[in-house]
Amino acid sequence: MNPEPPAGPSGEGRGTPVGRRVFLGTLALGALGVVAAPPLQRGLESFLGAAADKDPTGLTGLLPNGGGFRYYSVASSVPHRDATDYRLTVDGLVDRPATHTLDGLRALPQTRMVRDVQCVTGWRVPDTAFEGVRLSVLLDAAGVRSGAGAVRFTCFDGTYSESLTLDQARRADVLVALRMQDKDLGHDHGGPVRLYVAPMYFYKSAKWLSGITVTEKVRPGYWEERGYDVDAWVGRSNGRDDAPTD
Repeated sequence: MNPEPPAGPSGEGRGTPVGRRVFLGTLALGALGVVAAPPLQRGLESFLGAAADKDPTGLTGLLPNGGGFRYYSVASSVPHRDATDYRLTVDGLVDRPATHTLDGLRALPQTRMVRDVQCVTGWRVPDTAFEGVRLSVLLDAAGVRSGAGAVRFTCFDGTYSESLTLDQARRADVLVALRMQDKDLGHDHGGPVRLYVAPMYFYKSAKWLSGITVTEKVRPGYWEERGYDVDAWVGRSNGRDDAPTD
């Protein structure tokens, strides 16, 4: 997922190469974005997100956009979803499986929190606002069955997955997020809906969220299968000592 950890050395899952002129232009824009006014920063963010989707080298992921995020991808392309066709399913070990529309999620009680975002690759974006529905609200509405111990998340990029223990998923600082930085989640940031796990490294906050499945036990997600810790507490996992975000 982007802007989570970068693809492996092979550039697995990347698309068509970015031309030399585009990449050099990206470098120039990256430098300019450090001192740019907010409107230009937003344009830079959109440009880098689109460029990263077509960059097999991962080099665009080394550049900060106006908001300080990096862009990575593990899928060659990701379809766009909006209020007309977005659906989020809740199933597995539950009594009342459900399918939520975007408008339905927006109608539920919303929680806003402001925390630092910490990527396991080292970069950090301070004071980032996320807003959405607490995951525990959706789980309670579905009626989690006895014997359940974990929650698995799937995404409409067709590739990414993540998992949390049931206790972790029920934390008050775990959101099904609809907004970031006080605006609706854009496609490049995983919109229209993403997971946000505030106290863990950002690879746990799966983008383009489409499925929530209650299971008996944790199943390692995309990056855990490639060596990252399943329990990804900031500063207490992956051999890092970053300051906590909680």
